[in-house]
Amino acid sequence: MTTDAPRRLRVLAAMSGGVDSAVAAARAAEAGHDVTGVHLALSENPKSFRTGARGCCTIEDSHDARRAADVIGIPFYVWDLAERFREDVVEDFFAEYEAGRTPNPCLRCNEKIKFAALLDKALALGFDAVCTGHYATVVERPDGSRELHRASDMAKDQSYVLGVLDDQQLAHAMFPLGDTVTTKAEIREEAARRGLFVAKKPDSHDICFIADGDTQGFLAKRLGRAEGDIVDESGTKVGTHEGAYGFTIGQRKGLRIGTPAPDGKPRYVLDISPVDNTVTVGPAESLDVTALTAVRPRWCGAAPDGPGTYTAQLRAHGGETEVTAEPVEGGLRVTFAEPVRGVAPGQAVVLYDGTRVVGSATIATTERVRALA
Repeated sequence: MTTDAPRRLRVLAAMSGGVDSAVAAARAAEAGHDVTGVHLALSENPKSFRTGARGCCTIEDSHDARRAADVIGIPFYVWDLAERFREDVVEDFFAEYEAGRTPNPCLRCNEKIKFAALLDKALALGFDAVCTGHYATVVERPDGSRELHRASDMAKDQSYVLGVLDDQQLAHAMFPLGDTVTTKAEIREEAARRGLFVAKKPDSHDICFIADGDTQGFLAKRLGRAEGDIVDESGTKVGTHEGAYGFTIGQRKGLRIGTPAPDGKPRYVLDISPVDNTVTVGPAESLDVTALTAVRPRWCGAAPDGPGTYTAQLRAHGGETEVTAEPVEGGLRVTFAEPVRGVAPGQAVVLYDGTRVVGSATIATTERVRALA
């Protein structure tokens, strides 16, 4: 749904308190839509102030969102979705790490909160669309169906974390920033011209509900410290850790291995076994993946009816790689044209046909050039 829609829409603008969502709401209002701003209170115990550029769920952020709404001249509300956020995003985050997988909470938030809980409530209240500051584009086809495409500016594209949206959700999604080929500096300049105080506010990054950025410490408080072995590919112990959940496939830093590799080269996390609390490390070439299976596929439109050739993105800020993908019972099988590295179970694989998002699924298993012993 684009901002130049032929009719005036009732739009609910999700305003995080940052510059992108504020400018998106302003553009929607300027396009003639009936816009109402809403800030989602997602933290059960929000801090008064942000920690640097981390987080987006503080009391300060809600105040910033309210001030932006006042400048734009739109009604503004704060909706408490903290319990739903805890159940669907935070608890999922803990469970995935405990199982040895690496989740993407931003993607889960879009799926479960912004375009499920929020959208459901918006539609029930008579709104036509939910507007966010994501950089992606929704294209309406001649038959009235919608397609999700990459943003015009690839440097800011966020379609990866929106790949969980189905066609019904896309029919009520509005991304006013997606078709703008501008730098972030120009977005900030636009915010300043509009008189928005958030023009100079730092972007939020990392995980919004871990304000200090210490993911391992956050997990340890909930899951506890559990010492285990770090082993090489032959099973030889080369170090210890305080919880296998603190690692992710492809990780190089923070391994604290005292014994150097025989070839003197860096070692990377190859496998995480929560069953025996063991982390396996090895050389970079052992990370080469030729294929994967994924579960819980979500399609941005009709599901493919057979194998097809696409490009795939495997992480939020990663590049594209050529693949062949085929729906299989209970999921999706993806084969890479060339081996790729650092593929972590729990992350999403998002398929593209050109700039169009075909769909996404959660990575379950991988096949490697060099099988682990």
